[in-house]
Amino acid sequence: MNPSPSSRLHGPVLRWYGEHARDLPWRGPRASPWSVMVSEFMLQQTPVARVLPVHEQWLARWPTPAALAAEPSGEAVRAWGRLGYPRRALRLHAAAGAIVERHGGEVPAAYDDLRALPGIGDYTAAAIASFAHGRRHVVLDTNVRRVLARTVQGVELPSVAVTRAEREVALELLPEEDAPTWSVALMELGALVCTAGNPRCDACPVRDLCAWRAAGYPAYDGPPRKVQTWAGTDRQCRGRLLAVLRDSAGPVHRSRLDAAWTEEAQRVRCLASLVEDGLVVHVGPDTYALP
Repeated sequence: MNPSPSSRLHGPVLRWYGEHARDLPWRGPRASPWSVMVSEFMLQQTPVARVLPVHEQWLARWPTPAALAAEPSGEAVRAWGRLGYPRRALRLHAAAGAIVERHGGEVPAAYDDLRALPGIGDYTAAAIASFAHGRRHVVLDTNVRRVLARTVQGVELPSVAVTRAEREVALELLPEEDAPTWSVALMELGALVCTAGNPRCDACPVRDLCAWRAAGYPAYDGPPRKVQTWAGTDRQCRGRLLAVLRDSAGPVHRSRLDAAWTEEAQRVRCLASLVEDGLVVHVGPDTYALP
């Protein structure tokens, strides 16, 4: 019996990964489950190059969940630096505390146990179970979804949200043996070759099996996709205010925050949102600090 067109992707992708995989500290048998977990939080919407130094510093300071949980959450926000989306630091700190309380300080292996931790959704739970513990789960990050959309479904980009059909395709492709390697190989292929813009199809190990290529590379025709902006946004304002607090050894007077962002209405709104999110605490009539 001839293998299905989709299963024929396995060999070329896995061989390509064996030759081109980047040597990253959260991969391979030497990586602890905690290292994998920290990387999954940090890599959400953040490039590998920016994560590498912060991940190294984080693991040096907090080599276990218990080490992180023993410190105030504000220290996690401070160490997060300029990775962006700093609520991830609070969620990782909360997850570390829950791991200490519920699992004896060891990152759990079961998907349901991981899913029950603060700040962990379907993707992150599946990724940690797979990459830290070798469990068999569908792991659908942006890169995996794009590779499968092109090679199997023949479209340039996947839908904005994961669909049931997309999950079924991924599950059908998931090999019984060494599923984690297959998932990380797809991630790597999407990150290095099958990129969102200017894909390197000439370097793709499955170009002859790609449904999108066979269809003549039709352009994406789905709903408009959000384009992230930065300059002048509330995200930039929040980042500026948080940087002042992060770089200070103690509480900060409101006047220093005023100097960091001159547009008053936006500054007041963003400072209030930082307090509401638990990233900043109001410690005096006109002073603020990290939690």
